[in-house]
Amino acid sequence: MGIKRLFLLIVLLASSSVWASPDIQHWTLKNGARVYFVESHELPMVRVSMVFDAGSSRDQNGLEGQSMFANHLLDEGTTELGADEIAARLEGLGAELSTSVDLDMASVGIRSLSDKEKLAPALDILTQLVTRPAFPQASLERERQRLLVGLERAEQEPDDKADKTFNKLVFGAHPYGRPSNGDKKSAKAITRDDLVRFHQQYYVGANAIVVIVGDVSKSRAKRIARKLVGSLPAGSRAAPLPPVRDLAQAETRRIVFPSTQTHILMGMPGMRRSDPDYFPLYVGNYILGGGGLVSRLSQEIREKRGLSYSVYSYFYPLRDKGPFVMGLQTRNNQRDQALKVMRDTLTTYIDKGPSEAELEAAKKHITGGFALRLDSSGKIAGYLAVLGFYQLPLTYLDDFNQKIEAVTLEQVKDAFKRRIDPNRMVTVVVGGKG
Repeated sequence: MGIKRLFLLIVLLASSSVWASPDIQHWTLKNGARVYFVESHELPMVRVSMVFDAGSSRDQNGLEGQSMFANHLLDEGTTELGADEIAARLEGLGAELSTSVDLDMASVGIRSLSDKEKLAPALDILTQLVTRPAFPQASLERERQRLLVGLERAEQEPDDKADKTFNKLVFGAHPYGRPSNGDKKSAKAITRDDLVRFHQQYYVGANAIVVIVGDVSKSRAKRIARKLVGSLPAGSRAAPLPPVRDLAQAETRRIVFPSTQTHILMGMPGMRRSDPDYFPLYVGNYILGGGGLVSRLSQEIREKRGLSYSVYSYFYPLRDKGPFVMGLQTRNNQRDQALKVMRDTLTTYIDKGPSEAELEAAKKHITGGFALRLDSSGKIAGYLAVLGFYQLPLTYLDDFNQKIEAVTLEQVKDAFKRRIDPNRMVTVVVGGKG
């Protein structure tokens, strides 16, 4: 999965000036598992998710893709139910199962009607999937072949080559630098025993967060959480990852690739999810390259010079420093010019900062669209997973709008000057003659 797509799973936070945030309730179970709950009776539905510190950064060296295999194969059978029976039961209950993995976390959840006759058996299935997965060998082989086909196709895509090269150069040997879906060698190496060990180590109560959103009372939510987590082995919390190291100097990697378009990525380690500079960097990046056609990069590269149809920048905040990325695609014969303009635009932005008009427009946009991002139980559950995993304050959603409005020109300029250094950036150029 490309880092840009992964980022879209995590970048959720913009707010509205007149908006009431959901009433988030939180408690901790005896084994340390944290529960986040929002009660909502608008629809007779409930979403229940279990989130684990079991993302791709937990993959063992040489077994990259281990977390993805373990998560995706949860619904392929338990010690009591086969995959077909699981699917049939879920369909009969009108319930939907979901699984996901990113760099930091893995989750498995269910969406069900809230009446007891539907919800109770749906939660029983979820409990079985999380606690007693069978990881059938036949399912593993199908997933392996599917992945190998996908990896083969990805080798023909310059954006995939750019993503993987960029991550490796930015993060080096750190787990964030590993490909989340592995490579051909690791895909062929992973065994069922590897998945069993991974599951036993990371899908445990001490490593879990429970998210419940929907048409249940707090007392019922407490019973649900206790049952789900109580069914898990206690285990231990995952060990801290090694720190992400700052880059010592700039590095450029040019890769020959038979494509009519050149793909360019520039960046470096950026910020943590709980970073004190989060809001100045968030607003500042919207102005630089996160705001679409009105951003600085788009104006300079697309609108004024016609060098690229799409140019962007973003921060991907993680538990440790995730990447700051700038990217574009351009014709091979325009790549040097496009790269120079991108670098010059960043340097000017860091040196002079945004204008007052740019800052106010960014704030208006960010604070104007947040309510739409919390207009469903699924979106709310996604926020709760982020708040819980990164241990952000329960008032985060209430405070977000105010914190955006409080960002000043000097804060943006100061944060970018301290945190983003063009002289220590990785540049990856994939396409044409390299």
